[in-house]
Amino acid sequence: MDTLISLFKNLKKKDWCLIVITIALIVVQVWLELKMPDYTKGLTTIVQSGNANMSEVWKNGGLMLACAGGSLFSAIICSILISNVASSFSRTLREQLFNKISGFSNAEMKKFSVPSLITRTTNDVMQMQNFMAMGVQLLFKAPIMAIWAICKISATNIKWTSAVIISVAIIIVCIGILVGICLPRFKKIQKLTDDINNVTRENVSGVRVVRAFNAEEYQEQKFEKVNEQITKNHLFTSRSMGFMMPIMTLVMNGLMLAIYWIGAILVNNISLSGNPELAIAERIATVGNMAAFTQYAMQVVMSFMMLIMIFIILPRTIISGNRIAEVLKTNSSIVNGNFNSDSEKIGEIEFKNVSFSYPDSDGNEKALTDINFSVKKGETLAIIGATGSAKTTLINLIPRFYDVTDGTLKVGGIDVREYDIKALRD
Repeated sequence: MDTLISLFKNLKKKDWCLIVITIALIVVQVWLELKMPDYTKGLTTIVQSGNANMSEVWKNGGLMLACAGGSLFSAIICSILISNVASSFSRTLREQLFNKISGFSNAEMKKFSVPSLITRTTNDVMQMQNFMAMGVQLLFKAPIMAIWAICKISATNIKWTSAVIISVAIIIVCIGILVGICLPRFKKIQKLTDDINNVTRENVSGVRVVRAFNAEEYQEQKFEKVNEQITKNHLFTSRSMGFMMPIMTLVMNGLMLAIYWIGAILVNNISLSGNPELAIAERIATVGNMAAFTQYAMQVVMSFMMLIMIFIILPRTIISGNRIAEVLKTNSSIVNGNFNSDSEKIGEIEFKNVSFSYPDSDGNEKALTDINFSVKKGETLAIIGATGSAKTTLINLIPRFYDVTDGTLKVGGIDVREYDIKALRD
């Protein structure tokens, strides 16, 4: 979660202003939605009393429509504003990732792998954008609505309130179990996405070699293996999360039944033997409270359904955020020098006791060992050797795609590590 917070620091001032406006509109939206049960209670009381005044019915009905319209308008404006924030945020992340990757040496490129960096720049950034577009609204609306609605129902009746609390507890336990089961699979899916990109890129870039060696079937099997793994993981997470809606429906229907059952008991317990008029008024008030409480209870459950959606999105977002942050926090192993002027020995290259080991290899396994030669301006040097004998590696040391492990490599009489990289490569 700390990683996500650090990434959100990349939001611009304009984005933060839009988020503040969005939160204010969400508060207005929740207030309007929680006012509707009050008018429902008024309508129910009017109908139950038997003295229906149509002007009061139209008044309550009109106010309910006004609340619904205001809530809809607020929701539309919220969606427009947060979509702009999400698009701007994803653009900033892609730009930072691209600039960071452009400065990586071959060592960092090999550490992450090209397919993984492509996935992090595209798929992982898209996960962050989706969370910003959907999750931020739900993240603020769900707790505001839940707390506000619970405060309203807590003063109504302890039995009804207990039924809601039990329902919420069941939902929370179910969410915790399902998220705990699916989180490791979400991590695996992102890694498998890297793998499938790797296999696809390898096959496309080497298509001529594949055809030349008649290896289409081998490549198909290689792709199918990764494809099947990612499909199985997606199916597992989808089926697991698929249990949420039936559980929510069961809890909601059970809560409705409990509210009406408790309401029926409360109405039945009001005796008509004392003051019949007062008892009838109490029964009417109880029925009105039950109608209002039903809507409040549904809004509490709906707020927890929103939280479920967050818990579905959040695990993948956290994983994607960690993968993006890992790239942004990685510094190139090539440290830039300061020398950027013309040297005295222009065009001269000298290798002096140069040895090189790849970063991920054993220190004793050297690709180059104790290389010594110099080439002056105008001279030609032929580098000859078998495939894999490190000819390209030797050349890659000159522009500092890698740094030498031991020894000194000079260009124009100056150690390449002292050069400004742009000046060296120019």
